Amino acid sequence: MPQPLDENRLRAALIGPYAQVDVVASTGSTNADLREAARTGAADRTVLFAEEQTAGQGRRARTWVSPPHTGLYVSVLLRPDVPPHRIPWITLLAGVALARTANTLGVDAVLKWPNDLLANGSKCAGVLAEADGAVVLGMGLNVATLPGDVPPGAGGLPATSLEQQGATTTDRTEIAVHLLRNLAELDDAWRQHDGDPLTSGLHAEYRRHCSTLGQLVRIELPGDRELQGTAVEIDVDGQLVIRTEDGRRHSVHAGDVVHLRSAAD
Repeated sequence: MPQPLDENRLRAALIGPYAQVDVVASTGSTNADLREAARTGAADRTVLFAEEQTAGQGRRARTWVSPPHTGLYVSVLLRPDVPPHRIPWITLLAGVALARTANTLGVDAVLKWPNDLLANGSKCAGVLAEADGAVVLGMGLNVATLPGDVPPGAGGLPATSLEQQGATTTDRTEIAVHLLRNLAELDDAWRQHDGDPLTSGLHAEYRRHCSTLGQLVRIELPGDRELQGTAVEIDVDGQLVIRTEDGRRHSVHAGDVVHLRSAAD
C-alpha cells in the first residue's frame, strides 16, 4: 500500500529554501489553487502538493492523469526578480531539476525539449508553467507503477514511472525532497545571475540532459502546422533551433516534438 506524503518531513526538509509547504488529499489542480493564492499575495516559493488531482492539466490544455498516491503532483509559486524575457527558462529549469532527481535515483532519464522527462523512450514527468505576474510552476512525476489504462501522451509517447524504470526508492516524500532541493539550487543560481541561462550554467546543464539535440524531429505547431528538420541547438531564449532540409534555421518557442530518429542514423 503506497504511503501518504509526510507533510512534517517535507516541511522540516524544505522550509527555508521554501516559504510554505502544504499537502492536500485531493484537489482539482494544484496550479489552479496556487494561481488563486498568488492573487491574494502568497509568498515567493509557496509549495502545494496533492495526493490526487481530479482536473490536472498538461501543456496545451491536455489532461494530466493523476492517480491517487502513485506520483508527485506539486506546484510552486515563484516571484523571480529577473527580466521578463528570461521567465520562459523556468520550465526548462524545472526539467533539469527533474532529470537531476531521476538520475540520483538510478534512472537513466533525459529531457525531450522543452521539459518532458523520458526514460527508455517513455514519459515519466511533465511540466506546466503559467505566468501572470507571478509564475506557477506545476510538475507531475510518476513514481509508483502505473495502471495499464493510462493513455499515451502527445506524439504517442507511452507513460512510465520511476519504479518501472528501476528507481532505488519509491518513497515519495524522499523523492519530493530531492526534487525541490534541486529546483531551489537551480533557481538560486539562475536568479543570482539575473536570469541569464549562460552565466548561471543553466543552458549548459540543460543541453547535457537534452536528448532532442541531434535528432531528426517533427514539430507539431499550433494551428495544425508542422515543421520537420534536425534539432541543432537551444538558443539563449530557450527556443529549439531546427535546421530544415533546405539548410534554413527556424527557432521554435512552442510545439510538440516527436523524435523521428538520430540525425546520424
